[in-house]
Amino acid sequence: MRIIVASHNVGKVREIKRYFEQTIRGDRWSAFDILSLSDIGLDIDLDAVEDGSTFEENAVKKAQAVRGVIGGDCIVLSEDSGLVIDALGGLPGVDSANFMGRDTPYVTRHDWILGQIGEERAARYMCVIVLLGSTDMEIFHGVMEGEITLEPAGDGGFGYDPIFYLPEFGKTAAQISIEEKNKISHRANALQKVVEYLNESFSI
Repeated sequence: MRIIVASHNVGKVREIKRYFEQTIRGDRWSAFDILSLSDIGLDIDLDAVEDGSTFEENAVKKAQAVRGVIGGDCIVLSEDSGLVIDALGGLPGVDSANFMGRDTPYVTRHDWILGQIGEERAARYMCVIVLLGSTDMEIFHGVMEGEITLEPAGDGGFGYDPIFYLPEFGKTAAQISIEEKNKISHRANALQKVVEYLNESFSI
């Protein structure tokens, strides 16, 4: 079964592939061929369709955009996610990837966020994953609760991970291993539901 991940984000695609590899073991893993857009040589501007007002709307739009230019017996996996900070009224939210400008270094975004919030530091990563086949569509949600840290820490992960603090680990999301992250992250929560769906639907 070919699963095309509708993303140009190398870190995101790596996490998704690693999650499947860790979760679907033995002979069942060989049933999947998980490919990125680069793997299939598809150069499509997903930014142009990522203009929805919710994570779900964006994920659906990206899945439909990719599905519209590829055919065959495959499933498109599209994901939209972002950081929601209570003290900032939900920012950066659905605009997480483009917040303060697409080309703005994340260290600059981190500094701005840390300079804006006070004692209220509650935040969460939210994720929506869409599976789009030739006709059917399924939607899955995942959340990871945490806090905005006092200062950036860690060089793992990507995006806002260095300022997203996980109290249960005493570390930021950029300080834990990808194996640990794939057990508790918003993306992992949604991917777990994806794997359960595939298992029930395709008897993997």
